[in-house]
Amino acid sequence: MCSTSDIEIWTWSELRAESSRRSIERLVAAGGLERLRRGVYATPTACADAREAASHGGSLGCESAARHLGLWVLDTGDAHVWMRGHRHHQGDDASGCHCIRHWDDGPSASTFELPSVPRILLQIYRCRGTEAFFVALESARRLGLLSTAGLRWLRGVIDQAGQDLIDFSRADADSGLESLVRLRLRPFGWDVRTQCRIVGTGRVDLLVDGWLIIETDGRDNHDESSFRHRDLTRDANSASWGHVSLRFDYALVLHDWDLAERAIVATMSLRP
Repeated sequence: MCSTSDIEIWTWSELRAESSRRSIERLVAAGGLERLRRGVYATPTACADAREAASHGGSLGCESAARHLGLWVLDTGDAHVWMRGHRHHQGDDASGCHCIRHWDDGPSASTFELPSVPRILLQIYRCRGTEAFFVALESARRLGLLSTAGLRWLRGVIDQAGQDLIDFSRADADSGLESLVRLRLRPFGWDVRTQCRIVGTGRVDLLVDGWLIIETDGRDNHDESSFRHRDLTRDANSASWGHVSLRFDYALVLHDWDLAERAIVATMSLRP
């Protein structure tokens, strides 16, 4: 999540609607406002990603907007810029720019305001595909950023495959890794539950058919000995109650899923 919740970027005309020319010039001279490009100004504390998007002529969109809001994303690192339907790309070399531009139209109160959360999710679906959409969708639901009305709007504009993912989504996934694993295990037809409480173990990330526990360790791995001992203790307690545990880190889920999937399938074939 960006440390600055507000975008804090305005056009000259937006500033003039609230302040006199002289007061704006004083702010610029004092360092309270910075000129990003002709006719565009930002506070020194404005979000760096939003400043970059404004320099391109638009506002944050798609995964860049989702990351700003603290949603879990399968981020590629590319800058996504919402140009709406009428903007012109800015920059010294527009043809060589690597930003990803989104031209869909939508209402906004100010020039550099983010798209609504439902529109951000729609952009992710169209731009980055089903998995990226699903993890961002469940993250938005978990954080309470997607209202009933917003979810209804999203269902109305997305295709049938997207509607199916909305129906499959939940609001209790603790991380995008959990969402991703649950989605990828869906074709097997197992009962996959998230954030289940197991006797003698506590809350686990995923429980498959009431038997296999899957724990997903996020970007911050558990190399410290105290974490390692805690995880081993949890796994031993789970085994004492008849459960089997598999533990995957961020890299395995995101970059070596074939291996993780083979381990899950082979383990499930051994269940009583």
